[in-house]
Amino acid sequence: MAHTTSETERLAVANNYKNWKKWGPYLAERQWGTVREDYSEHGEAWEFIDHDKARSNAYRWGEEGIGGFCDSREILCLAPAFWNGKDPILKERLFGLTNNQGNHGEDVKELYFHQVSTPTHTYNKYLYKYPQNEFPYSDLVNNNRRSREENEFEILDSNAFKDNAYFDCFIEYAKAGIEDILMKVTVVNRGNETAKIHVLPHFWFRNFWKHNNRHPRPNMESVSNNAILSKSSRIGDFYFYHEHGEQLFCENETNNERIYGFANEYQYVKDGINNHIINGQPTVNPEKKGTKAAIWYLLDLNPGEEKSIRVRLSNTELENPWHDFDFIFDQRKTECEAFYNETINEKIPEAHRAIAKSAFSGLLWTKQFYYFNIHKWLFGGNEESPAHRTNLRNFSWQHLNNRHVISMPDKWEYPWYAAWDLAFHMASFVEIDPCFAKQQLLLVLQESYMHPNGQIPAYEWNFSDVNPPVHSWAVWTVYEKDKLRTGKADTSFLEKAFLKLTINFTWWVNQKDTSGTDMFEGGFLGLDNIGVFDRNHMPEGIKKMQQADATSWMAMFSLNMLRMSLELAKTNKIYEEVSAKFFRHFLNIAWAMHHIGKKDISLWDDEDNFYYDVVEMSNGKTERLRVRSLVGVIPLFAVEIMHKDLFDQLQDFRRRANEIIRTRPDLASLISNLEKANPDGNFLFSIMRGFRLEHLLIRLLDENEFLSEFGIRSLSKFHKDHPFIFKHQGHHQIQYEPGESRSAMFGGNSNWRGPIWMPLNYMIIQSLRKYYTFYGPTYIYEFPTGSGNKLNLNEIANELTKRLIKLFERNNEGKFQYHSDDHDMHFAKNEHFKNEHLFYEFFDGDNGKGLGASHQTGWTALIANLILELEKNS
Repeated sequence: MAHTTSETERLAVANNYKNWKKWGPYLAERQWGTVREDYSEHGEAWEFIDHDKARSNAYRWGEEGIGGFCDSREILCLAPAFWNGKDPILKERLFGLTNNQGNHGEDVKELYFHQVSTPTHTYNKYLYKYPQNEFPYSDLVNNNRRSREENEFEILDSNAFKDNAYFDCFIEYAKAGIEDILMKVTVVNRGNETAKIHVLPHFWFRNFWKHNNRHPRPNMESVSNNAILSKSSRIGDFYFYHEHGEQLFCENETNNERIYGFANEYQYVKDGINNHIINGQPTVNPEKKGTKAAIWYLLDLNPGEEKSIRVRLSNTELENPWHDFDFIFDQRKTECEAFYNETINEKIPEAHRAIAKSAFSGLLWTKQFYYFNIHKWLFGGNEESPAHRTNLRNFSWQHLNNRHVISMPDKWEYPWYAAWDLAFHMASFVEIDPCFAKQQLLLVLQESYMHPNGQIPAYEWNFSDVNPPVHSWAVWTVYEKDKLRTGKADTSFLEKAFLKLTINFTWWVNQKDTSGTDMFEGGFLGLDNIGVFDRNHMPEGIKKMQQADATSWMAMFSLNMLRMSLELAKTNKIYEEVSAKFFRHFLNIAWAMHHIGKKDISLWDDEDNFYYDVVEMSNGKTERLRVRSLVGVIPLFAVEIMHKDLFDQLQDFRRRANEIIRTRPDLASLISNLEKANPDGNFLFSIMRGFRLEHLLIRLLDENEFLSEFGIRSLSKFHKDHPFIFKHQGHHQIQYEPGESRSAMFGGNSNWRGPIWMPLNYMIIQSLRKYYTFYGPTYIYEFPTGSGNKLNLNEIANELTKRLIKLFERNNEGKFQYHSDDHDMHFAKNEHFKNEHLFYEFFDGDNGKGLGASHQTGWTALIANLILELEKNS
């Protein structure tokens, strides 16, 4: 991308957190209920620090807020709090149900929207909708005590927003400089009557001093009626300027008396501001000093009226903090618009441009400072002592020490990184901030993340769980996209990632191929409830399972590594030898998929023309699990196109590859013809030959099976009337479920038994485009199956893309399709709701309703990629 806007110029130098990225929306939206803060005996994270305790507990590992901002080490935090005069507590944090309370698992019960952000966070805007009536905490808990078959009870199902009696609270940030942060909170009365609201911009230190003797206790104190000065050896001096309002101070220290029943070490503890505002208690420091402060404003708003509050945080003493305040905001907004106008092609329809901008902004808002040192968590102090704990979670990950800004799946429901989620995030991030995308992919490969044995950490609930090995796919995707955009190949990034991924590949080979025959078992592999049973805990009597998805992921991994090593070999011939290694791995895996054990059983079923898992029983019998699911579609992803010019440059690799094929022609015979290029000089490397691809697509593009009006389902609709039953120690059944799962096998909101998931749909579309590059426009299929309408593979990819985009388009009722259950039409008719996008974790396979986490912009941001790529490929 040419550096033609102020934001792209800032991005060119913002490669670390010492300049324009030093401050950003790095505050979590939920710190309570996380593994990091859990010191309970049995590892019950959701209950140890719950929402009620959160206002009184000083966290160990992070902080939370509504639309918050902080520095990249989360030393100083900034976020607003609100009070409608009726709630029993200040609205300092978002409320939601725990995994044990929700009928579909954990679930945030608030209305908020990540409206816009620039990559360097020079301008950010967030919308929070706050009821004027008492917030329905108990109603949301009590009314969700229902079965898994029922819909969730949402906040709009309560009376909280009746007659539009609510406030729109817009939280905006603009940067005047690297460490000069402007914050504006604008409140609008959307109701029909005059209403009061208390607004309290908060400014506080994360409590780092209690656990770190190297850093003295910081402090903040009033220096005038309109300014607070904070001092810390870790971040220096900062002035917090405000207009009018009352200054309130307390300490960011736990209220031990309230939570644990013993005396407090400090008089004015964390919930002091809350207790003073709500109950009028003398719980704030009259000397106006502490480690946590707020400015108290009371706004009286007529119907439709709006009022703004301005504060400014600067490391420089300013004589007049307000003279350029509005000018800077206007300038940063203009620069933000210019950036997105440059990034999103003007030929794209305006409605689609808005979706892409919203997706990218949500992705940027979902960055979070993440701090977790497993050794300290286990052994670091009195309350952290493992003596009283029976569940020493992640005990084998004592090397893990994470302290970085990381892209999160969802800062409320998943305020912890997940390795395979992050890989998909970076395929979108590279479109707006390539440097961040590369930095994040390298981050989880470094020594304080990756296990010494080579495993990439999964997520904090169990770092040892096994996620699909998509990191190599992400690295190659980011490398190619970045090279295409800049015209320059970042081989340094590619080489760093490749060397670490070689270690990870070796871990897979050593740990997940127990028989040493190139057949892999991954257990979870991200496909949760799509299995007949928990593949991590198989029923007694099953000796092992040969997984079509695990083995296919590894074939894809091998191809990714082959392609990367060949790219590196162009400038360093030593990589030709290792390229041959990965070429052989790919051939071995392809062969093994059709020669299981001594009986040469294949994962491909010639009768059904589909890939299935195969179980081997203790009595020697084998059986295919005939479940038509994405497990059998993942072999499609093991595809790569390479041009003959590449092999002409790399004679040593060509010689080694030819020797492998000459000595083992049976290996190469199972995959695409590696000796025959297409007319453009491209070779196809793929598990699926033309015959298998053709028959897989017949099922994939059948509206009675995988093809939905809104994308590709995870489970064939065939299983709605024909459930698969595996008779072994009782009945294990799997049936098509278009929405929420009735199985709690992997928690409440983790269902793959029919819904549409953006990341794997994206990979299907990308794979079809690669096949098109080889087969060309004359290779055509029916779309949909049985329709008589013939399309080539690129056209099919475009049609699938359009179906996915349809999820975010307005339907005949005027609401976005993912709001298909919006019975009171809030999101269709209310002008203050209808243009706000949410990004759900997954979508109903029949009607497109958004399900699971509602702010999972992480991998659902891939909708922006699909929009950009549709324009390029149409």
